[in-house]
Amino acid sequence: MRRFTSLVAATAALLSMTALAGAAETANIWVRSDGSNFMPKIVEAFNKSHEDQIKLDIIPTGELVQKYATAVAGGTAPDGLALDLIYTPAFAAAGQLEDITDWAKSLPYFKELSPAHVKTGTYKDRVYGLPYSADSSVLIWNKNLFKKAGLDPDKGPTTWAEIEADAEKVNALGGDVKGFYFSGSCPGCNIFTFTPLVWASGGSVLSDDGSKATLNDPKLREAIDFYRDMIKKGLVPEGAQTDTGANFFAAFAGGNIGISPSGAFAIGALNTQYKDIDYGVTFLPGKDGGWSSFAGGDNFVVTKGTPKVKVLQEFLDFSYSLEGQTLLASLGSLPVRGDIAKEALKDLDPRYQIAAEAMAKGQTPYSVVFNDIINSANGPWAQMISEVFYGDDVDGAITNAQDTMQGIIDGAAK
Repeated sequence: MRRFTSLVAATAALLSMTALAGAAETANIWVRSDGSNFMPKIVEAFNKSHEDQIKLDIIPTGELVQKYATAVAGGTAPDGLALDLIYTPAFAAAGQLEDITDWAKSLPYFKELSPAHVKTGTYKDRVYGLPYSADSSVLIWNKNLFKKAGLDPDKGPTTWAEIEADAEKVNALGGDVKGFYFSGSCPGCNIFTFTPLVWASGGSVLSDDGSKATLNDPKLREAIDFYRDMIKKGLVPEGAQTDTGANFFAAFAGGNIGISPSGAFAIGALNTQYKDIDYGVTFLPGKDGGWSSFAGGDNFVVTKGTPKVKVLQEFLDFSYSLEGQTLLASLGSLPVRGDIAKEALKDLDPRYQIAAEAMAKGQTPYSVVFNDIINSANGPWAQMISEVFYGDDVDGAITNAQDTMQGIIDGAAK
């Protein structure tokens, strides 16, 4: 009888294990190649500790949006993906994303998630995307050059006037050294690092709900004049005028630039690839103080109709845990949970704390036509950027861009 009982118990255990194994599911997710440094590692960690599994596909950054749109139309879309947060409103408006409002708001730390990400993940008061990866825009300066120029190497500029004054002193070192650098013909770079100067000064380029272009804001004109003045004084290398983004980071990494707006990603790159450059990180300031940042990165979105929502929830829960946030931080993505950000970053370069603080106060322009008005090489923002910093008709360029941008916005609303 004891043998029979043991056999029954063993059989029951085997059947139970088989049932559990059979219940395990695999969800497919995509990430743009910009996230290839962190996503494979966190997927690997999740798969090792969970019965349900994630299959990851890495898509070239420039192809992801179109490829996802095509896959949705053809019924071959992944269950979920890490999508550049700026595109979330457009896909939500098109009805291609799952409404995850109830689940999102049930998270005990929902209010601690990156506000800019949550805003872009919301459409008509419903949540379609939650923060996943993050990057913030910051100001970096070369401490070696500051010291040579007689400046305090440990004190970064906190106003536009201080940026210009510090850049002038560094520029006076002569030779190949220049005081300031920005990519003069890069719409994406300038929405990331130039608009925070406007926001920190109380201005805007787009209304909060994305329905109105505000390129005629006087604060934007003041910021343009600030850059034009530095260009006129010769503080910016001539090559900046035609830089479409290729030297966005590389110029500073060359060691001859005093000050440059950049992103949190620069910290890891400088620490690992350019160890001879001693640098500081601070906030992008307003004209007379204060600061702001562009909140970049990805939202995690769920394809409408997928049967794998439970698996994706598991994966996101793991990513939001302290273990997940710490792992993401160690691989170059800022934490998106403000309540545990400091703990997740505690073993990393302290300059990441500045970037994380910038992220918490970051903004992201909200628009269902973001690509058409901002990112497109033929769009109004790109056209304006190519003309206002180096051209002669600043007012005309702003007026034209304002009218064109508003026309695109109004057309999408019809």
